[in-house]
Amino acid sequence: MSLTLGGGPLASRPPATVNYSIDGPAHRLLWQPFPRRVRALLSGEKVLDSDNAKLLHESNLLPQVYVPAADVRPELLEESGHSTHCPFKGDARYWSVRVGEQLAENAVWSYPEPLPGAEWLRGHMAVYWASMDTWFDEDDEAVGHIRDPYHRVDVRPTSRHVVVEAAGRQIAESRRTMLLSETGLPNRFYVPQSDVRGELLEPSATRTLCPYKGRASYLSLRDGGTVIDDAAWCYEQPLDEARRIARHLCFLADGVETFVDGEPLS
Repeated sequence: MSLTLGGGPLASRPPATVNYSIDGPAHRLLWQPFPRRVRALLSGEKVLDSDNAKLLHESNLLPQVYVPAADVRPELLEESGHSTHCPFKGDARYWSVRVGEQLAENAVWSYPEPLPGAEWLRGHMAVYWASMDTWFDEDDEAVGHIRDPYHRVDVRPTSRHVVVEAAGRQIAESRRTMLLSETGLPNRFYVPQSDVRGELLEPSATRTLCPYKGRASYLSLRDGGTVIDDAAWCYEQPLDEARRIARHLCFLADGVETFVDGEPLS
């Protein structure tokens, strides 16, 4: 993610603060080995199992897992008439995956004759993440998408004075905040639940997945006639790299403002 999006070196518009230039197309491809075993399951059946997976980093896109065709179970595949064209990779053929009564249409694709410069795609297949029920990175269930080895999450305690306000009222104040830095994203300040006016918050039905932090639940703010949907989120059981933000709240929504040492966050 850090290579391909935002100001990363493989984005279409890399940062200007470098002392080099890249002689090549604005849309860039980088093919690298993925260092661990990858598996994908549908209805409890293993569809792919590979310890020779590759990651395709492509400008402005999340990394995509490709595996050798031999690591995908051919008896579960049904070739479809669907095809797509990529000006950077070539013409893709598609297959559906059938396990019992469950059918994942056009879930698998391959480039039988990739364009020059992308020849390494030949003999590999990719699978849409959402088409499978479960993915595993070694024996850990992977959520959202496979983790990019160039993407980091760092959490540090900070004694900076953090205040959160909404509708003219202070709803949180803390000097025990956790500061989360994530590649390509602004710093986020996570406030301990005990430093938040919890009576103003109510659970929301919104849920999100982050491959680097885990499963987030959201809370809406209700103060008299003011309602701000999904004003904050919380990771009750974050992944290992983010475990220090467990049971902390991060606020980000229209109508909510966070101040750090008296300065509003941009």
